[in-house]
Amino acid sequence: MDRHSVDWRGYMPAVTTPFTRDGDFDPRGWQELLEWMVAEKMHGVVIAGTTGEWTSLSEAERRELFRLAAQQIRGRIPVIAGCSAYTPAEAVRYAQYAKELGLDGILLSVPPYVHPTRRETVAFYKAVSDAVPIPIVVYNWPRGTAVDMDRDLVLRLADIENVVAIKNSTPDVGNFVETLVAVKDQLRYFGFPYTEFGITLLQTIGGDGTMGAGAVMGYNHAKFYDCLWSGDLEGAREAALWDRAFFEATINPDYSARWGSPPALLKTCLNLRGLPGGYPRPPLLPLTDEETEEVAAMLQRLGLGSVR
Repeated sequence: MDRHSVDWRGYMPAVTTPFTRDGDFDPRGWQELLEWMVAEKMHGVVIAGTTGEWTSLSEAERRELFRLAAQQIRGRIPVIAGCSAYTPAEAVRYAQYAKELGLDGILLSVPPYVHPTRRETVAFYKAVSDAVPIPIVVYNWPRGTAVDMDRDLVLRLADIENVVAIKNSTPDVGNFVETLVAVKDQLRYFGFPYTEFGITLLQTIGGDGTMGAGAVMGYNHAKFYDCLWSGDLEGAREAALWDRAFFEATINPDYSARWGSPPALLKTCLNLRGLPGGYPRPPLLPLTDEETEEVAAMLQRLGLGSVR
């Protein structure tokens, strides 16, 4: 497999996992949220990722998350299943279940906390690829894993049989561009910012899309790419400016949230818009009443009212 084995592109949000106030998984809210993503013309969805709080999901819950996503989406848009885990054996179990359900691919970061070496990183991805023939998105997420994959490491991963894409969430701009140039003909490349810089990279070097968090702004996220593809550069810039205003109002330069944790903040935004964002699961905590009021005021300033 390589980039030509899949047709993924555009905006594919990393979807939050709705939990009740008591911390239970909310299946009805989950299906409603996914249906809204389809209605808002997302180009795909990523489930059980960092934003989906995979670290707090049991194996049974993650399997149910996958099953309900397959049932709700019904092949209308690609579904990428987050299979990140601490061991290759666990990741293989998730990947096998995603394949059995007919999901389109899997997202896989290196195991967090353990800081694997380059050799160990390659072995981890190869073990999953060898066990399950399903397209793999390499997830470079140094904030969560303390490993920032450079160009040479990504090139080694690109040679693994089922690796077809990378979500490169590195804060190192030089690394991002250097890796893009090196692997763009082998891998689908995701992670472009909604800025003039991002537009320039997409138009001059190439690239495929953004696997962003939450889709709080609805279709505006997807509109950016729809406009680029149709040649409407001014429309793309307009969508980018609005998206950037939301991003800069909510996320710090180090990818932490301005209020609470990123999942808690995104869920609060969804709730305030009338969507089933739900609550985060401990150790993450909901925003305080004061923080929620501040977020509501921010959404109002940006014109992001209820979708109902």
